[in-house]
Amino acid sequence: MDFAYSDKTKALLTEVQDFMDTLVLPANRRFHEIAHTGAYPTEVIEPLKAKAFQAGLWNMFSPELEDNHPGTRLTNLEYAPLAEAMGRVPWSPEVFNCNAPDTGNMEILMQFGTPEQKERYLDPLLRGELRSVVGLTEPDAASSDLTNLATTIRREGDEYVINGRKWFSTGAKHPNANLCIVFGVSDPSPDADRHRKHSFILVPMDTPGFEVVRDVPIMHHHAPEGHCEIVMRDVRVPVDAMLGNEGDGFMLAQARLGPGRIHHCMRTIGQCELALELMCERGLERQTFGKPLADNANIQDWIAQSRIEIDAARLLMLQTAWKMDQNGARAARVDVSAIKVMAARLQTTVVDRAMQVFGAAGITPDTPLSYLWTWGRAMRFLDGPDEVHLKVIAREELKKAKGAMGRNMAHFVSPAR
Repeated sequence: MDFAYSDKTKALLTEVQDFMDTLVLPANRRFHEIAHTGAYPTEVIEPLKAKAFQAGLWNMFSPELEDNHPGTRLTNLEYAPLAEAMGRVPWSPEVFNCNAPDTGNMEILMQFGTPEQKERYLDPLLRGELRSVVGLTEPDAASSDLTNLATTIRREGDEYVINGRKWFSTGAKHPNANLCIVFGVSDPSPDADRHRKHSFILVPMDTPGFEVVRDVPIMHHHAPEGHCEIVMRDVRVPVDAMLGNEGDGFMLAQARLGPGRIHHCMRTIGQCELALELMCERGLERQTFGKPLADNANIQDWIAQSRIEIDAARLLMLQTAWKMDQNGARAARVDVSAIKVMAARLQTTVVDRAMQVFGAAGITPDTPLSYLWTWGRAMRFLDGPDEVHLKVIAREELKKAKGAMGRNMAHFVSPAR
């Protein structure tokens, strides 16, 4: 395993960092001024998107990007440091057309969409003209197990009729959102394979019966693009709206979630780096009892522990990206679960230390820290709660132990006397 950044990655990273420093950061204040009014900051985002597109800093998230697609095709390993740089400003991935949930939606459309579906939805997504939503989790189901989801997709002649309720559908308030990829039960028969009961279907959001009910705040934080609750009442779409085949939903969801999970982790590491930098600066400039905060041993411990933990998480994330590049998302599923747990916990830990160093200012909007903390806490649920990922890891360890049963006991444990 070689995680050293290639010359190509280094050059792109320099370009992304320069773009962030010269164009994104100066626009950050205006973005939030508009977002706090409840409007989406289109006037900030769209000019930056045009510049990123022109610079070729576009669609860098996908190894599946084809030669005729706009943007720069990169491996997961090559993309990782770029996503980390973008993550420092949470709204910036859209500037580069690398934002969730569009990235995951584009990936499954690339892999499983028909030519007509790609022309109607994928092409405008790749150009950044369309924003999309994914309808997965439901308020009335334990959604970490996708087989529990109960929204129905029923065939009636040449149409599918969809009924159900989704929530935490990110991006549904975005002014350019007009595609929801909905996960639901297409085979309700009691004897159906539980992993073949569900399908994904493409639903234009202006279809009659499709309603965005409300934006659901995350830890009292309202995102301008929304994390919305959606209701579908007798929503009708043509049969060619099915993505893949009936019953492919669980398989498509697994294909979609792997890369998306590590993208979140890449951005999290960038946010932790920002928190550490802010912690150090505050420690050096703020004085209590006649000396800088940074002279206190406990503050120095927090700084050192944060550096160790961030570097360890980055190495695990790069290993996961490398395994995905070498053998595919499924082969790296245990690593994906591990970095998903580690990154979310890391974010709340490092940011919490930084907030403590800032004092009361750390829990106000005067710094990004309180927002970053709430997002880190939300990360422990989104794309699967910690408990599910820990179970995946434990099962793999127990499987290996069963395969070597008795070997260690025979050589390393003294027999009972």
